[in-house]
Amino acid sequence: MDLITLIVPCYNEQESLPLFRDEVMKVTSSMTEEYKNREDGGVSFEFLFINDGSKDDTLSLLRKLSEEDERVRYLSFSRNFGKEAAMIAGLEHSKGDYCVILDADLQHPPSLIPEMYRYVKYEGYDCAATRRVSRKGEPALLSFFSRSFYKVINSISDTYIIDGAQDFRFMTRQMVDSIISMPEYHRFSKGIFSWVGYETKFIPIENVERAAGRSTWNFQSLFRYSLEGIFAFSTMPLTLASHLGIIFCIFALIMIIVTVVKKLVFGEDVSGYPTIICLVSLLGGTQLFSMGIMGNYLAKMYIETKGRPKYIVKEDENSHRDR
Repeated sequence: MDLITLIVPCYNEQESLPLFRDEVMKVTSSMTEEYKNREDGGVSFEFLFINDGSKDDTLSLLRKLSEEDERVRYLSFSRNFGKEAAMIAGLEHSKGDYCVILDADLQHPPSLIPEMYRYVKYEGYDCAATRRVSRKGEPALLSFFSRSFYKVINSISDTYIIDGAQDFRFMTRQMVDSIISMPEYHRFSKGIFSWVGYETKFIPIENVERAAGRSTWNFQSLFRYSLEGIFAFSTMPLTLASHLGIIFCIFALIMIIVTVVKKLVFGEDVSGYPTIICLVSLLGGTQLFSMGIMGNYLAKMYIETKGRPKYIVKEDENSHRDR
């Protein structure tokens, strides 16, 4: 019998969890019934919720769910570590032959899980994932920058990331183990999913609005996340500093030649103060920009060498039951 682990990161999802539970139980019950008489053994499920330092009643709801259903497990972090930490925690603690990552807000429709299972189980794929083909309901500016991000990172990185690819994925245990084997602290899962390889079937879907609650993602957090992806999967920003240095050396040489010609050939007086101020400001800004790029890489190396854990589990379903 195939055991499928559903990994559900949660951050302030008290409004979404009851709706998610009803929907996912309906889908998993249907699948269990459909495959129970199959010669290949059927399917069973475990539900692994990751409470990422929620400030509302998410943890209380997860405790209740685990008491009502022995298939429900949860991990509760000591604070908010971010969705990336929640996803890797779920993968590391999963027991299933297959793992599914999906959000609790129903933007990742559980109704697609049976189709994903068929692609992976019977059609030879290692992973089935969803890909947004429209951004309906998303602010126009955010959509523009999202598309621009994929164009930029795919032009400067050796790892190709599908535009619109989501974290909603159905993966084999082999692929999950490969992802777990990557120990970096700063994680960009969209890039990691692509980097490890494996055959992936992308299922096109329309953009789905949250079932309840409010998203914690905003332009600033998405911008930081995009920079995380660029620094994690490309060294092009480092070479940019060298390229800028070459460009300004050529620019400076041209200016010297122009200044000498103007003075010796045409006898023109060269105003020094404005020229010097402009050049100093330009070169100073370029140097600071280049140092900032190198500083970002050094900062990430510094954090990595500390060897801090990616997350800290404060409570799980077993420790709660033992109290």
